[in-house]
Order: sequence, then structure tokens, then C-alpha cells
Amino acid sequence: MLTHIGTKTITTKSLILRRFEYTDDDAMLKYWIADEKIQSLYSEPVYTTKAEVKELLDKYIGSYEKEDYYRWAIILKETGECIGQIAYFLVDNKNHFAEIEYCIGGDFQCKGFATEATKAVIAFGFEKMNLHKVQICTKTINKPSKRVIEKCGLTYEGTLRDYFYHNGEYVGRLYFSILRSEYMS
Repeated sequence: MLTHIGTKTITTKSLILRRFEYTDDDAMLKYWIADEKIQSLYSEPVYTTKAEVKELLDKYIGSYEKEDYYRWAIILKETGECIGQIAYFLVDNKNHFAEIEYCIGGDFQCKGFATEATKAVIAFGFEKMNLHKVQICTKTINKPSKRVIEKCGLTYEGTLRDYFYHNGEYVGRLYFSILRSEYMS
């Protein structure tokens, strides 16, 4: 049985994972949400105006009242700025699993921040939510994301071929997961 507690603050060595706030808008625009390359790698639209970001933040912030909603702003402790986001965007109550999505601004990629945030959210899922399985998917062309997933100890499960139409070509969707028993050992 899953235990839903909603999005709670998680602190790691370099990061604070917390609920989004309206004051995150400038950093979101500066670091990631207006970047077409970053947004396309996880199939999200580009937001280029403060009005568009406010509308998205209305959705995020309004959803925090639900105990089964899990979306964190990734805040760099050193600056207090929002450098990305991470979420359990899919939670399957019946089968006790959840799927993580994340993105990190280009200036902060390949520095361990995505791995640090992902490990923390995986721990939250097993230790606080009582998940049986956590999964993460990525596009076959997203090699940095694949490295994050592997560093977090997930096991490759398979590829859905030609799943996405990305920049004029078809790319596959890689599936990875970690089970509660694997996490605990």
C-alpha cells in the first residue's frame, strides 16, 4: 500500500528540493524552461514569457494540495536559484510504482546535480511513499540522462523503438527501473 504524503522538502549535499514558488520564474526562464534543446529532450514545451511560466506555476502550485502530487524545484544551495525540476509525474497506486522525470539547466549539466536529485527522490519514494518500483525513461539520444540513470543504480529493461518523433527523426524510448529490494540491499 502506497503512503501518500505529498511533495516534502528534501535536502542533499548541494541541493534543496522543494515545492515550486512564484519567485522561481526568473531562474526557470534563465536556466532551463526557455531552452528548446533541454525541453525537447523530455518532450515538454518551451516557455518564453513570464506569463507562460506563471500559468505553469499556477498548475504546479495548485496541485500541491493533493497528497499524491510530487514535483520539486531543484534549488542550488550555493545561489538559492531554481536550476531545474524533478517529479514523480506518474504514480501507479494499484501496482505501487512511480516514474521520475527531471531536467537540469544546461549550465548545470554533467556536474552531478541531476544524479544527486534523482537519488534523493528515489530514496523518498522507497522510504516515505513505500513504492515497490521506481522507473525512469529517456530518449535513446539523451546520453547524459542515460548516465544519470545508470549512476543511480537502475537496471535497463528495454527499448520501445521509434517511440518519439524528435527533430525530424524517430528515436527510441529506453526504460530503466529499480526495485525496492534492490534499493534496500
